[in-house]
Amino acid sequence: MSPTFHLVNPRRMALTVAALAMVSAPAMAADNNSACGHMAEMSHLSVSGDGLARIAPDMATIQLGVTGQADSANAAMDQNSTQQAAVIKALTDTGIEQAQIQTSGLNLSPLMKYDEDRAPSVTGYQASNIVTVRVADLTRLGEVLDAIVNAGANEISGITFAREDGADAQDDARRQAVTDARRKAQVLAEAAGLTLGPVLTIRDSQSGGSTPRPMMRMEAAMADSVPVQAGQMEMSAQVDIEYALVGDGSCSPVKGGDVPLPGDGAPAPDEPIAPGIVEPLPDMEEPAN
Repeated sequence: MSPTFHLVNPRRMALTVAALAMVSAPAMAADNNSACGHMAEMSHLSVSGDGLARIAPDMATIQLGVTGQADSANAAMDQNSTQQAAVIKALTDTGIEQAQIQTSGLNLSPLMKYDEDRAPSVTGYQASNIVTVRVADLTRLGEVLDAIVNAGANEISGITFAREDGADAQDDARRQAVTDARRKAQVLAEAAGLTLGPVLTIRDSQSGGSTPRPMMRMEAAMADSVPVQAGQMEMSAQVDIEYALVGDGSCSPVKGGDVPLPGDGAPAPDEPIAPGIVEPLPDMEEPAN
């Protein structure tokens, strides 16, 4: 039995394909681009904003210790240990708790002598012991420095100021960053003759604090009073925000195009159907006699 064919309405085929494409599109994209129609999408604007908040520190971290030399390794370590024990006692006598004192560096190295005509030789040893100390009361920082120097500390490699409860200041910096980003976006949108739409995405790209870190090396004969200026800390934030744009000219063509609907190239209902589009039907068995 020969196969049977029937004509397919090309307008109906185009409408069917277009309907399937519309159903499969993501719901969010449809909501964002509904004002632009199916052949275009809403334009976006990406901007970044910066924020900065200043706050006074309420604590300091100091790296300090003792460095000394001796003829032998044992003598260098013994001498260093005695001096460092006196420094740690001076810290605790000023009210620093043991939990706030942590060894952060211990080093023993030979002292070498280099001559042109001879092999290098060891002339002695140098030992150093560094501790990191947290000072919670900045009003006593000068007193602490005086005490450790008088006790024999001859190395202060850094002072770092910090804020224990800096979350509020960091949040203020983030708010300023968002405000800065929106201000920039409004300027750009107005310059383009458009209106700023809703926020599509927002990202906290960089947040943190910066603190002054004065570096000092002190000798035992320094003055009795150590002036220290804590200054202010800067808490910074940066955000990246993407906005939708609204208004005439805010719609851009969809990449790759879309399936045409009536009025966009598909046959209108009153247009004649073009012959020649056929599809075979499955073979059907003849009814039994």
